[in-house]
Amino acid sequence: MARLWPADRADRDDAAAFAGRVARWDPAGPVRLRADGAAVRMFATTPFDALVSRTIAGSLEPRDVTVHAGNLLSGLAVSASVEVDPGPAIDASWRSQLPPAGGWISVDEIPARLLSDLADQGVSQARDNPGPAGGASTALLDSEVLTVTGSGMNVSVPLRMLFALSGMGFAPAAEGERVRVSATDSWVRIDARFGAVLRRRHSLLPLLL
Repeated sequence: MARLWPADRADRDDAAAFAGRVARWDPAGPVRLRADGAAVRMFATTPFDALVSRTIAGSLEPRDVTVHAGNLLSGLAVSASVEVDPGPAIDASWRSQLPPAGGWISVDEIPARLLSDLADQGVSQARDNPGPAGGASTALLDSEVLTVTGSGMNVSVPLRMLFALSGMGFAPAAEGERVRVSATDSWVRIDARFGAVLRRRHSLLPLLL
């Protein structure tokens, strides 16, 4: 049976905000919790094929467990107990590779307003030219709407990452608000005030049996 202990009320509220955003897309969506020293890192998949993450201070048993977003939200929001029951483990439901903990290189910082404007433009394009399922087409989601250069790296950011960033409410589009783009050889990450969006820079090749 999994148990989560947020360090204080602010951490509990942060975890609930994260779980709530993920649950809006899918209450049964998987949220992976991983203990890291005195912190707990939360990861979730999104409809945009990008991972989202947020870190709170606290502890977790077991140290790596996957639960439903809706159950995690209920455990955080309903009970006032210091100990939170995040719901039954669904570890087999997690099928996404996690990004590395280290090796990240900070490429550049850019205004959050710019990313918000690009996401809004993407929404307008999706509305005017919907894909076969009625939403944004794969081609539109994969379009590289921003290229960031720095620290000897040239990093492209696809629209799908900006949709995930906007959907999670991670980056307030306030004056002076900035986000950081970091990368490894294989991953790109956008760090904003309330969380991060991550995605592999190159798709994994399928295994041939």
